[in-house]
Amino acid sequence: MPNQKYIALIDCDSFFVSCERRRNPELKKVPVSVVSGERGCVISRSREAKMLGVPMGIPLFQAVEKYPECIYISANHYIYTKISSQVMSILKNFSPHTEVYSIDEAFVDFTGLTKLYKKNYYKLAEDLQKKILEETDIPVSIGISRTKTLAKLASDKSKSFRTHICLAGKSSINELLAHTEIQEVWGIGRRLGVKLRGLGVRTALDFVEKDDEWIKRKLGKNGLAMKAELSGIIVSPVSDETELPKSISDTKSFSEFSSDLQFIKNELSGHIHETCSRLRKINCKTGTIGVLLKTKDFQTLYEKVRLDTPSDFEFDISRTAFPVLEKMYRPDTLYRSVGIVLEDFNHTSQEQLLLFNDNEKREQNAQLGRSLDKLEKKFGRNIVRTGFTKDVPFKQGFLTKPKDV
Repeated sequence: MPNQKYIALIDCDSFFVSCERRRNPELKKVPVSVVSGERGCVISRSREAKMLGVPMGIPLFQAVEKYPECIYISANHYIYTKISSQVMSILKNFSPHTEVYSIDEAFVDFTGLTKLYKKNYYKLAEDLQKKILEETDIPVSIGISRTKTLAKLASDKSKSFRTHICLAGKSSINELLAHTEIQEVWGIGRRLGVKLRGLGVRTALDFVEKDDEWIKRKLGKNGLAMKAELSGIIVSPVSDETELPKSISDTKSFSEFSSDLQFIKNELSGHIHETCSRLRKINCKTGTIGVLLKTKDFQTLYEKVRLDTPSDFEFDISRTAFPVLEKMYRPDTLYRSVGIVLEDFNHTSQEQLLLFNDNEKREQNAQLGRSLDKLEKKFGRNIVRTGFTKDVPFKQGFLTKPKDV
């Protein structure tokens, strides 16, 4: 078989819940769900919550009524991002060929590491799993196989194993495919899965046994690429190159509906600071911003504006974002959330100084932004708050109190 490689997918188990349990160990072994906000829905569940029957995506008010024994906690994405960075740092130190796929998943090319560490692939996974748990207190599941798609399937299967590790080598790939429903394949999904099942393709093995002409006729070139990956032939190798994100956004539901413009500005200011901080971490500036405002009745208002000069500084973006917000705002309307979306990124190192711009002022802003980041890194988030609107207490944590904690 060509391209004899072994690729691992490391998947943090119930990541948001695991982060909350790291912060509060008393939450371990009790049913816990993380929700998107006090008026949001369930976005992460512990194994115990799943056993209770708490479904993903259920609105909080329904979950509390149907599953009162579960603990519900408001998401803190700032903390989750920091913990994710710690996990990914361990992976990158373990192997130079690491591709961060999402906040809680990463592909690692294990090929050649057996000689470096003098251990087989399964033992490598065990050691890596143990290291992540010891250093971050985050449990992970690991799937290992010949391609990314197979590693993803192996990772999904590993969650049902006691060790949370699944190695699907050459001799066991067909067995893995035979026990995988077609809609479970990465890239298929429910709708396409229904269509394929109607054509007699019920498992991943049924799919790879179809001839190329049939697959190309039904799914095109993407279908052929999927068949190759499921057959153990690499189409998408692990890439350690970091690509700029297409957008960075931050939004959160208010604890209570509000029509107070100053309150909404204050919330928007917090989201602007969060996105600017993330911009500076990747050494980029944004050229386009979008302001998102959602009413109590779920009507979404959105307006995008291009900046005169790309920036990563809070005040620059606020000066553009606040007039946009004021234009959308209606005093007789109750709102449930506000947010900011940044797009059109350029690396700061590639930025050109403009002849008629105040470059000295821009450098001062850059230094101030870096100072804010250093203060937060040392003393914690929100240690410095902008002072152009009235202060609103920062609220986070339990939405329902545990009975035995």
